[in-house]
Amino acid sequence: MTSTTSRTGPTTITAVVDEPPARFADLVAAEWIKVRSLRSTPWVIVLVTLVATGVAAARALADYNNFPSYSALAQREHPFSLGDAFPAEAYLTVMLAAVAVGAIATVSEYGSGLIRTTTVAVPARGAVVLAKAVVQAVLWTVVGALVALCSFFVAQAILSGRDAAVPISDPDALRAVVASALLAPVCALVGLGLGVLIRHSATTVVAGSFVLLLLPVFFSSRKPLSAAFANAMVRNAWQRLAQIYGTPTEAYNGATIAGSWTVYALWPLVTLVLALLVVRRRDV
Repeated sequence: MTSTTSRTGPTTITAVVDEPPARFADLVAAEWIKVRSLRSTPWVIVLVTLVATGVAAARALADYNNFPSYSALAQREHPFSLGDAFPAEAYLTVMLAAVAVGAIATVSEYGSGLIRTTTVAVPARGAVVLAKAVVQAVLWTVVGALVALCSFFVAQAILSGRDAAVPISDPDALRAVVASALLAPVCALVGLGLGVLIRHSATTVVAGSFVLLLLPVFFSSRKPLSAAFANAMVRNAWQRLAQIYGTPTEAYNGATIAGSWTVYALWPLVTLVLALLVVRRRDV
């Protein structure tokens, strides 16, 4: 009689555990590491701060030297004080730097192919774009505040020698400082949104620079419709809020304070909404 013994080996059961989805705070931290790892970021911040502060100091020093030749009214009211603190040429540089860095934060990943790795790790593309927006908004708000405060206090310190300084507690001065500080994150977010839409470094930087810096000069203040378009530009909204041309309302084509703040809010909001809609439907 033959007996057959059947042996059954041990059965191994492997449990598959899904990794939890990345939290939004993790995405923000990852995007901050990407920005911080760029060597150009601190250099851009230092350069922008030095340019704005240096130009403000030069403008204030020129008015300090020319002050005795000004009329009695100009010496008493010194309408040039805020304009010296926030010179247009310096803040055009701030706008250019912010829109370029904001654009590069997105398009650099498309150029290097890193965006494929990012979307595999985090399929929620909209969350990635929002994380980038949070990092750029916080970074450039800090940079904008640093630049605005430095240029303001340096200019007013020089003008104080002629008793022509404006205290930061003055409502117009405080509004100018806040508007100049927020100008940088507004431009950075516009650049980021355009980067998602265009996905090409040079084209995005050129498009952002044209829309924010050059397009306003194409509109005339003589026609109501053209003036309305001009008032809808970020550059013109900043000039109204910073009041760099003194007090005459005519210098701002009828732009209002409330309308200018609305322009600040709508530009980044619209570009980011478009970016979120497009990024979910486009292949990487």
